[in-house]
Amino acid sequence: MELGLAGRTALVTGGSSGIGLATVAALLAEGANVATCGRDPGRLETALAPLRERHGDRLHYGTADVTDAASTQAFTAGAIEVFGGLDVLVNNAGRSHTSTFRTTTDEAWRAELDLKFFGVINPTRAALDALRASDAAAIVNLNAVLARQPEPHLVATSAARAGLLNLSTSMAAELAADGVRVNSVCVGLIDTGQWRRRYETAVETGQSSGSYEEWSRYIAADRRIAAGRFGSADEVAAAIVFLASPRASYITGTQLEVSGGVARYV
Repeated sequence: MELGLAGRTALVTGGSSGIGLATVAALLAEGANVATCGRDPGRLETALAPLRERHGDRLHYGTADVTDAASTQAFTAGAIEVFGGLDVLVNNAGRSHTSTFRTTTDEAWRAELDLKFFGVINPTRAALDALRASDAAAIVNLNAVLARQPEPHLVATSAARAGLLNLSTSMAAELAADGVRVNSVCVGLIDTGQWRRRYETAVETGQSSGSYEEWSRYIAADRRIAAGRFGSADEVAAAIVFLASPRASYITGTQLEVSGGVARYV
């Protein structure tokens, strides 16, 4: 299916690894111009070098911290100047914080709320004027099924994710008059670096003696994932790119789950 993204411009936050990097690659493959940012310049350069070699000037990248309004504004303004406009914003930057209610410190609460909220607020504020000028503007916020199905060991992250889902719905209602669609992609367990690191820890501590594939299937079964496996970053990127495209022109204010059927709510 032709998604209508060729010649469009997208900005993806957190593009140096995982879902962000996969989304950058998928958008470039559709013919879009892509700007992406990260906090670590060396990691960003290494991750994006193959894509820059393949796609040349259609890829622009630089450092920015999405929790810092000034650096986010500067990067976004630079990207808009390079490509002459902006059609898509993918708010991807994020992470999880493992803790229970008892063990979550005030600093951890503030850090999680800051990242989950201002990691969307700052890029959106920076991009909004340019998006309003587009005839096919879309914002996609990466979220998680935790937003509606909290985990006891991810209390702060679950609460922040729920707030972000609410914020995304409010944004969709308000920005529709400006011609800007806003949707969420809510993920379950995705095979990214953090799960590889958890597997290595399990092996080191004697909690696992099998292969990564065996360990991940066990985790999937334990979490009652209907598909029986972890998802991939590419599978999430495909959902993001569809929602960002003109093919999804009548979709706004909704969430698309990429979770292998882990959701247990109705």
